[in-house]
Amino acid sequence: MSTTKNKIIIAPLNWGLGHATRCVPIINALLENNYQPIIASDGSSLEFLKKEFSNLEFLELPSYNISYHKNLKLTLLLQIPRILATVKKEQEVINNFINANKDVIGVISDNRFGVRSKVVPSIYITHQVNVLSGFTTVLTSKVHQKIINKFDQCWIPDHKNGELSGRLSKIENSKYKFIGALSRFSKTTIKDSKVDVLVVLSGVEPNRTLLEHKLISEFKNDARNIVFVLGKVENDQKKWTSNNSVFYNFLLSKELEQKINEAEIVICRSGYSSILDLYTLEKKVFFIPTKNQPEQEYLAKYLEQKGIAPFANLEDFNKKMLNNLSDYTGFKSKKSILSSSLFSLFHGKRKL
Repeated sequence: MSTTKNKIIIAPLNWGLGHATRCVPIINALLENNYQPIIASDGSSLEFLKKEFSNLEFLELPSYNISYHKNLKLTLLLQIPRILATVKKEQEVINNFINANKDVIGVISDNRFGVRSKVVPSIYITHQVNVLSGFTTVLTSKVHQKIINKFDQCWIPDHKNGELSGRLSKIENSKYKFIGALSRFSKTTIKDSKVDVLVVLSGVEPNRTLLEHKLISEFKNDARNIVFVLGKVENDQKKWTSNNSVFYNFLLSKELEQKINEAEIVICRSGYSSILDLYTLEKKVFFIPTKNQPEQEYLAKYLEQKGIAPFANLEDFNKKMLNNLSDYTGFKSKKSILSSSLFSLFHGKRKL
């Protein structure tokens, strides 16, 4: 264990809140092992982590500002020049910070291409080693792996058999290290469920709002105990009741952990960070993948084929589909522990 407060930059991508939330257990593990995390991000992810770790140091990075339309592949293709410019800017910010702070001994990037250094060891986190994009999957996967190879190590938040990520994480390379299912949550057994249906919204706009409107309409005046967590991180936390449902604009980790543990059924996107959380809490879940987002569509189909959880597209979903959950096992988890050996890469001196 380190005896000094050596600093390690940890930087999640601001794409929904999933990258930020799965960095929470890593931040906690760094603190437990006497490292000093420097949290670097932008937008909602940065605001969320400021609320979770108000006593830590923060570094604001340039925003990718990725707008999302119906065709994700075309959307990203058109924005490549701006994304590359942002990657260059964030690399400058990171390098300037490391040069000015000699006690920084490492960098951990969750899907931020420019958060790496030639001076200190750099780790990249992703479950999507293979990037699904239809007929261009081979090309996009090779491009992503080329980016990953610029880092010293890649951490995959899954078990070695790709239990949760399937073909997304399939690779044979010593640089890639499976570190178990990352979740900020812990399972608590509650005898009497207090929430019949918990709706957890997340993701980029306008898709988050489209799902919100659809599900509010579907559960309007439902007699069951329905709770919505809207995933809108704002300055103040709010709670209100409308049409017999309870609403929260957002919940911090401990509060959301409690609500999910209380829930009989969870409805959410099939984003990978949500899958990690629900796997850890061993929940029954119904997925509604984001349309034209191949990763979520693949994961939803993959988990349905394994008999774990059903799914439906936004347009097709109706609340009667929840009756089919009895045909699925739900998640059964294996405990994952982030040991101090995970950070052994940071034990050496600076490279330069």
